[in-house]
Parts: sequence; C-alpha cells; structure tokens
Amino acid sequence: MAIVEERCYVLHSQFGPADYFAIYDRLGRKVQTQTLGGLIGYFASEVGELNSILSLWRYDSFEARLQRRAQLAADPAWKEYLSQIRPMIRTMNNRLLVPVAAPEERTTA
Repeated sequence: MAIVEERCYVLHSQFGPADYFAIYDRLGRKVQTQTLGGLIGYFASEVGELNSILSLWRYDSFEARLQRRAQLAADPAWKEYLSQIRPMIRTMNNRLLVPVAAPEERTTA
C-alpha cells in the first residue's frame, strides 16, 4: 500500500521560505530527490502558522520509506545540507498518511 509522508518545518521568524529554498536548491534538492524519489511537492503557508514549509513525499510502502530515509541520512552531502538548514528550523512535524476510500466510494449500511 502506498503512503504519503507529510513533513512540516516552521522556520524561526528571522528566516522565510526564500532563505530556506536558497540553501535547499544549492545543497539539498538533488540528493534528496534522487534518493527518496516520489516528491509530490513543496508548499508554503499563506494563512495560519506562517513561516511553515510543507513537503509531501510518496512511497510504495513503509519499508521502502525506511530504506530510502536511511540511505539519505547516511549521505555526506545530505549531512552537509542539514548542518546549514537546521539552525533555521523552529519546529519539525511529520505524519504518515495512508489512503482511504473517497466519500463517493464508501458504502453505507
């Protein structure tokens, strides 16, 4: 069963999405997308908790996610990227989402 990982980073107030993506584009994007695959997209908050950056990643299974995330964590290029980006992040949240039937597909008893 495919899963979607939702990762949300809230940046410290002195940083904005442009600051984050300047480093991500230079150091993190290539290694992350090549290793993880399945990028659905990156999004920034317009209302609600500002300075939030959300990414969605698709994996074929939980086991595939574990394998790919471990491979990424071991990559020296990723470690260098993390050393640059971590000071910008105030909070990090992560959820694994599993598919459910759309409302029109559910049956009622």
